[in-house]
Amino acid sequence: MNAKSPPQGTVTQDVVAFAALLPPAARLIGIDGGTTTLGLALSDISRMIASPLETITRTKFKADAARLLTLVAEHNVGGLVLGLPINMDGSEGPRAQATRALARNLNALTSVPILLWDERLTTAQAERMLIAADTTRKRRDEVIDKLAATLILQGAIDRLRRLPAAF
Repeated sequence: MNAKSPPQGTVTQDVVAFAALLPPAARLIGIDGGTTTLGLALSDISRMIASPLETITRTKFKADAARLLTLVAEHNVGGLVLGLPINMDGSEGPRAQATRALARNLNALTSVPILLWDERLTTAQAERMLIAADTTRKRRDEVIDKLAATLILQGAIDRLRRLPAAF
């Protein structure tokens, strides 16, 4: 890649570096990557609010990635925020390794930057919210992943908004 090429497929945990790669007025998609589903959330174009988008039932990577990249194109998405399941002690286990592999594989297919975002306790928080709302177990199972993705994305959006105005 020469110096004039746009950044291609950047994966980072650095929110400042991620912000520098984002085009103005482009939405973000948040992803809660589970073993059986990908919960998705979408930001508004001003990147103030995250809303649940959909849940992709995982099959093969190519099919899952194709659906995700279709949504990226449909919604003019400028970046992906992928929840990184870090253990409470800060270490990374098999789920974090699987998430990093997902990021690498997506990275090979798109130039959209990917932010790996610490998602500790987001699924537990989503579960508590749904229980507090007196949601049935069946309904919780249907929406938990996209709600967790919404919490992941909202956390990243809130952090991005606290960056200096240059971003």
